[in-house]
Amino acid sequence: MIGSPRRSFFRTSSSHSPRASVPAVIHRHGVASSPASGKCLHTVIPFREIILAEAEDRLHRIAENGRRQGIRGETDERMLPAPAKIRKVLEARCRAPSTPQGDVKRARIVLLAAEGCSTRSIAKEVGVQPRIVSKWRHRFADHGLAGLEDRPRRGKKPTYGVATNKRILALLDKPPPQGYARWTGPLLAKALEDVDVQYVWRFLREHKIDLVARKSWCESNDPEFTKKAADVVGLYVDPPAKAIVLCVDEKPSIQALERAQGYLKLPNGRALTGRSHDYKRHGTTTLFAALEVATGKIIAEHSKRRRRVEFLGFMNRVVAAFPDRELHVIIDNLNTHKKCDRWLKKHPNVHFHFTPTRSSWLNQVETWFSILQGQSLNGASFTSVEQLQEHIDAFIDTYNETAAPFAWTKKRVYQRRFKNRRITQL
Repeated sequence: MIGSPRRSFFRTSSSHSPRASVPAVIHRHGVASSPASGKCLHTVIPFREIILAEAEDRLHRIAENGRRQGIRGETDERMLPAPAKIRKVLEARCRAPSTPQGDVKRARIVLLAAEGCSTRSIAKEVGVQPRIVSKWRHRFADHGLAGLEDRPRRGKKPTYGVATNKRILALLDKPPPQGYARWTGPLLAKALEDVDVQYVWRFLREHKIDLVARKSWCESNDPEFTKKAADVVGLYVDPPAKAIVLCVDEKPSIQALERAQGYLKLPNGRALTGRSHDYKRHGTTTLFAALEVATGKIIAEHSKRRRRVEFLGFMNRVVAAFPDRELHVIIDNLNTHKKCDRWLKKHPNVHFHFTPTRSSWLNQVETWFSILQGQSLNGASFTSVEQLQEHIDAFIDTYNETAAPFAWTKKRVYQRRFKNRRITQL
């Protein structure tokens, strides 16, 4: 430090007070001389005392200026007023066993400073360095309780970035390795080579990409989708006057399965219905059904097969149920429903309206089939096909007693493409 350039300041050679009226110049080598006579006073002062005296003089000038301007000087021993509410919060932090020790020390520093303790005494009491005490005193005085929180830090530079994310998405668009049906986290990490599997899982969770769950769809490629869908929806929303609108379809291969059934009580005390895993087959039946859109009632008939002969036989029964009435029948594009021109010529009052290809969901009778399956067939046991048919007929009779029409609310139907959609296009 000897010989380094440093600004000199004034200090008396005969008094220890930095505010004496006759100053002396302290040179950078620690030798004092009188500014009036220019003679050396041969007083050698340690360099550390010079620095301390300079700092003390600066603090004194700051305090003097603050008193003149009506403010308190910014020193390390600044007083910290702590209102009662803030004091309670800090004391609660000190008492709570779940408070991190770093926060406890900061709260103790502020509480001790509010009592008028010096920085060095607080540092000794809390067990930290004085600079730490000074830091949190100033932070609390400037920002209150918010100043005791950690400021955001830059942290470690991320190992993986946007480029890695794009690589993962691009890999998901490719087929999985040979022999595998789908991608998994370890397979993605192995294919990427330089990406950890835990980051792969974290990325998939953040973007809500599920590699296990599967959902099927049925896409219509009918070029006349708009025309056919508008025709069907028009019959639901605005049916022709004095005409009957019917939704017709069949539910094939309903199995008559015999299973052992009963109630089960689980170890936790919960009771629920159960059935045996083993079952015995007794044959199948095909159910033809027609739903009247205006009333919601069902006309049904059982058959062993679902050929065109059985379909037209069921339609003869439907026509007989509505004599001399104009019938608009909504059906799907099954081959047994087509090539019925000879039958339609014999029944000029019957008009077939086909749903678009692969769009059977537009047929309301499909909704009723789901009701039949859920409320009548699931979980039931049958010892013969005849018992199954009687069971279904009983359900239909009960259903028709309180039948109500379905409220069709979707007036606009769109043809949405799903084929070959990539995850990077979502």
